[in-house]
Amino acid sequence: MKIKLVKHADIDRAAWDHCIEKAVNGNIYAYSWYLDIVCENWDALVDEGYKTVFPLTQRKKFGIWYLYQPFFTQQLGVYSVMHITPEIVNAFLEAIPGKYLLAEINLNAFNKPDIRKWQVVENLNHELDLIEPYNSIRKNYSQNTVRNIGRAVNHNVSISSSIKPEDIVDMFRKNKGREITQLREKDYKRFIRLAYECIINNKAICYGAFTAENTLCAGAIVVFSHRKAIFLFSATNETARQNSAMFLLIDHFIQDLAGNHLTLDFEGSNDPNLARFYKSFGSVRVNYPGLRINRLPYPAKLISTGYKQLKKLVLSIR
Repeated sequence: MKIKLVKHADIDRAAWDHCIEKAVNGNIYAYSWYLDIVCENWDALVDEGYKTVFPLTQRKKFGIWYLYQPFFTQQLGVYSVMHITPEIVNAFLEAIPGKYLLAEINLNAFNKPDIRKWQVVENLNHELDLIEPYNSIRKNYSQNTVRNIGRAVNHNVSISSSIKPEDIVDMFRKNKGREITQLREKDYKRFIRLAYECIINNKAICYGAFTAENTLCAGAIVVFSHRKAIFLFSATNETARQNSAMFLLIDHFIQDLAGNHLTLDFEGSNDPNLARFYKSFGSVRVNYPGLRINRLPYPAKLISTGYKQLKKLVLSIR
């Protein structure tokens, strides 16, 4: 297999998106228009004919080129219209240019890198098959989830799909967002742009949960691609935590889409509490690999605290 590096400006967008569209492991994160929003200057590794591709989401800091996982992209990695073998994955990983001294990226669940050659970490995701009728899916809810849905109903929580992305983002920033210092103003603006691009392309729905007084207390943005509905972004406030609005919101979504050849991808989580929450809807665990590369030179006998801090700083900057 001949693999070549293609600079951002030279990527054949039509060929790239055709590959992602037809790929056995395609997802929305890898479309060129999606990548253009979340990572302004990504390069790519491609084979002849763009049958297999690999985005290089890159940045440069302190003179160091590195690969990072852009916000709002859970999984990237190697995509192909052909069966993806470990040999193909390893060939693309070996083709990563040497200029990248650090990398901390997530591959996708179809990528199986050789753990003898690469530093690999396992990430946790949860998915729920929606092909069964709603009543069948609901039977797999935990008792706690059923009780929380009932609590939301008793509080007269209502669900609407007529809500703006910025309303959900604003709620997030005022609540959970206060704890997440990595997300900056430019990142929120980028996400709102991304959400509207998905809506324009008929690939997103925004759901909101409202109190009996018609006040927004929870919201979620779900994007659709490759027979998956991805729980891309959500927000709750203190009221939602008291009236269990998010439980009802997800249940409402499942009711809307049940009986379709579709999988609800909860997009996580390595956080045990979130994983427990997603599992309570009957979802199953799906692992996907994360790749770590460290090519920074340092004396073999010296454990440098400064080096560790530099690595952490570079990889945390988004």
